[in-house]
Amino acid sequence: MEILERRACITGIGQSDIGRRLHRDPLDLTLDACLAAIEDAGLRRDDIDGLATYPGNLTMPAGFSGAGVTEVQDALRLRLDWYDGGPEQPGQLGSVINACMAVACGLATHVLCFRSVFEGSAQGSRGRRGIGVDGGGGGGGFRASGFMQWSLPFGAASAANWIAMFAQRHFHEYGTTREQLAQIALNDRKNAARNPNAIYREPLTLEDYFAARMISEPFCLYDCDVPCDGATAVIVSRREAARDLRRTPIGVEAVGSAIHGRPSWDQWEELSTMALRDAGAMLWKRTDLKPADVDVAELYDGFSFIALAWLEALGFCGKGESGPFVAGGQRIALDGELPLNTQGGQLSGGRLHGYGFLHEACVQLFGEGGPRQVEGPPQVAVAAAGGGPLGGCLLLTRG
Repeated sequence: MEILERRACITGIGQSDIGRRLHRDPLDLTLDACLAAIEDAGLRRDDIDGLATYPGNLTMPAGFSGAGVTEVQDALRLRLDWYDGGPEQPGQLGSVINACMAVACGLATHVLCFRSVFEGSAQGSRGRRGIGVDGGGGGGGFRASGFMQWSLPFGAASAANWIAMFAQRHFHEYGTTREQLAQIALNDRKNAARNPNAIYREPLTLEDYFAARMISEPFCLYDCDVPCDGATAVIVSRREAARDLRRTPIGVEAVGSAIHGRPSWDQWEELSTMALRDAGAMLWKRTDLKPADVDVAELYDGFSFIALAWLEALGFCGKGESGPFVAGGQRIALDGELPLNTQGGQLSGGRLHGYGFLHEACVQLFGEGGPRQVEGPPQVAVAAAGGGPLGGCLLLTRG
């Protein structure tokens, strides 16, 4: 069986300025990233015949989406043969997976994939809101629907509450501890200190972690990602069309997008794991490579426990063993056996909502990480995003 995603490759990457509160027009940030990716690939705007994004042009919750397909197409005057944008995808990287399928099937040659946020500026000086309450907007009446009608009366208004439920079950089943969980935040901060674009770069100690206020047990402040402003873009190209471009492309070895359980935050059949379990299993069925072949892992950490769940889902450790796997932090350090979230993740680098992990995986495979570059250089990387009922991942190879 031919693995069709191998007909696709990544030929260029780009990012806008990243900041806690930039107070810039989100479309401007989006276009900065898109134009940077086009230039990085050695392409022209006229070469772009596909466009993909997640979640599309949504106005709520505030700052969650900086631009949609139609805005970017119009601003760049693109002539498209294929496009895709919407929230019902296998995690934030579902749009990139879709782009791989589009070029593999001949629907497009060079697809510009982008994701932009301005949650930092949209939040302003107010606290962070639950993503389901009042659509994330101001006051007024609100009547919950869907699963929120059952969770909201119990005060579970935020993904922090919903993911905390998964974490608590994992703690109960496998003896996972907050000391182990803390290693995700501490490792992120160490790596962020080497990343000039990271939001938080000052040192973070275990004592600082335990002194922080509790958000939703077992998550304290440092277990939660940092709302920010910024945009990320990548170019997905057809392999044969990438031969003469500016840089050696990054190969797409395999993707994972499966979900076999109920598509729900609170009715998953086994609450110590998530949809990531199915996406990760699918990825390894589509390649002869193994978890031991991966040189660097960029795994979603919207909340720290999601990174633990991805470590298990992708087979870097056994079920229930992610706590001991990260204990002490040496194994996931920049010079460890599995360097994790080398840009600082979303806990310190900033919540670029999935795309930041793919961008960093490409930076590492291109050998352009500077002070945070993994030695080698790395040959195989995995980028994974999503939590709860959402999950998508890509296995990438150098050259």
